[in-house]
Amino acid sequence: MSEHDSDPKMSAAVRVLLESLDPEPGREGLARTPQRVAKALRFYTQGYALDPQKLIGDALFEADTDEMVLVRDIEVYSLCEHHLAPFFGKAHVAYIPSGKIVGLSKLARLVDCFARRLQVQERMTVQIARAIQDVLHPKGVGVVIQAAHLCMMMRGVEKQNSSTVTSCLLGMFRSDPRTRAEFLDLVRR
Repeated sequence: MSEHDSDPKMSAAVRVLLESLDPEPGREGLARTPQRVAKALRFYTQGYALDPQKLIGDALFEADTDEMVLVRDIEVYSLCEHHLAPFFGKAHVAYIPSGKIVGLSKLARLVDCFARRLQVQERMTVQIARAIQDVLHPKGVGVVIQAAHLCMMMRGVEKQNSSTVTSCLLGMFRSDPRTRAEFLDLVRR
């Protein structure tokens, strides 16, 4: 293994792909592509190495509030598990505390934890909401993600202006129409 090839097995697989895709796989521009792709894929999927419980860790704080906490417009970058094509967009994450709040940056880190895996948007939305529920035990959790999928835009149906919206509502966000409406109104703004 060379000092520049941190994942020789993956690099070799990318090399095989390049040999089947490009008539000149050995040309200068592709010479180091296998190593670059392997390194990039490890970065894109680093969420597998993260534990949501540990990610939040000691960033839980006692708080005497039961008002909604919402972090909007968290950037999401992920890879579709069906085609390895990127999808990207924004996540909106809210919860209603039940004695504890979490450092706000931890919500964004939690989104990245699940986005940085081979994913489908539908599952990722639920995973984020359930992780918040499991760690914080709030009165409710709401997660909405809107994303554009290159697997739909560049191939297949080729619908460049399409976007996908998914939501997961738990606790009060599901059972209380006023809480749900407030959350969705704040997300739309």
